[in-house]
Amino acid sequence: MKLYSTKHISPDVDLKEAVLKGLPSDNGLYMPYEINPLPQKFWDNLDNYTFCEMAFHVAKHLIGDAVPDEALNKIIQDAYNFDAPLIEVGDYSVLELFDGPTLAFKDFGARFMGRLMGYFLKDNDKEVNILVATSGDTGSAVAHGFLNVEGIHVTILYPAGKVSDIQEKQFTTLGANITAIEIDGTFDDCQALVKQAFLDKELNEKLTLSSANSINIARLIPQSFYYFYAYKQLDDKSLPLYFSVPSGNFGNLTAGLFAKKMGLPITKMIAANNSNDIFTIYHETGVFEPKRSVQTLSNAMDVGNPSNFARMMDIFANDVQKVREEIAAYSFNNEQTASCISNIFEEYNYIMCPHTAVGYLGMEEFVLDNDLNPYYINGVILSTAHPVKFGELVAPLIGEEVAIPERLQSIINGKKLSIPMSANFDVFKAWLMSK
Repeated sequence: MKLYSTKHISPDVDLKEAVLKGLPSDNGLYMPYEINPLPQKFWDNLDNYTFCEMAFHVAKHLIGDAVPDEALNKIIQDAYNFDAPLIEVGDYSVLELFDGPTLAFKDFGARFMGRLMGYFLKDNDKEVNILVATSGDTGSAVAHGFLNVEGIHVTILYPAGKVSDIQEKQFTTLGANITAIEIDGTFDDCQALVKQAFLDKELNEKLTLSSANSINIARLIPQSFYYFYAYKQLDDKSLPLYFSVPSGNFGNLTAGLFAKKMGLPITKMIAANNSNDIFTIYHETGVFEPKRSVQTLSNAMDVGNPSNFARMMDIFANDVQKVREEIAAYSFNNEQTASCISNIFEEYNYIMCPHTAVGYLGMEEFVLDNDLNPYYINGVILSTAHPVKFGELVAPLIGEEVAIPERLQSIINGKKLSIPMSANFDVFKAWLMSK
């Protein structure tokens, strides 16, 4: 598998280098040269595959001989001991992606990536330092996905006061090879610090740096798996297929574009955004103007400069009209999000997190805009997090407490171990250099 940088300056690399390096030196993002349709044999057998069998065939098709079959199968079997059920909620289907250990969809990417990196590092005697910026769920998924993986130390940067209590506890209480840094700023400040570190010559001469954000291709490959799994679970596969994706850094939606290139019959993707409406404005005007993110109820989507926009532009050759043909875009504010949570619970007795609510609103708006009959389409909303992670927000909206799964109880009582830090790169660099 050969990959290139979206800026087309850095040299091509193989999968191992792309995964361990994370970001090309020209500050682009790695993309595979080929994303071809899966063979007919895959589609003929899809209904009979387990999730892991399906994931193996998709991964093998993408990465070729970069990982031997036996090792790839072990990575997938170890990573996925949980399900992703498709649940009917009103007129649409909700793909619940929060049954993993940290109750968020990012377990799919982080657990695969942690094991893939471990495989690539098995004969390496130099520690890899993974830098991660998180606006919520990435931190917990990466922390648990890489916990105690030999040869890897993880540093997680997160914005102070802008993640939920449970999200914060999930990545600040672990210790071991996981360090959490509480940045006085926004997610965009955290992401800027990580990107600047990758481009700093002195840092890279001393440390081996990599990333576990969706800027790393090893996060996107496994996130394509559950699009196929949603399709597998549909009763009538002949109906037009639409996915509404709660979108922040756009890794999740880009993974869906990968799945479509591999032959998944997606009629259209729906980018459902919160008040951080940079992509929605681009979709309307053709002008992409990053701006400082604002805090919302759906905090994991509070991104003012989505990294994976570069990959999307590469896929669509910077043509906004091509983007519009394949992706619809909507934005919703806090009031609309809160109302959706309340209404869905009242009508269907179903509890959703704020991000899932934004996705549900996106599907409803798209169907209304295009005068579609929801009974004659497959409308799938990606549910990205368990509502308990936002229990303090959701409970007043539904009039009852959200039950806490047993595996979260010990985390809630854990001691916070984070390091407070300003959003100054020199301060962050000095801390890294002292390690």
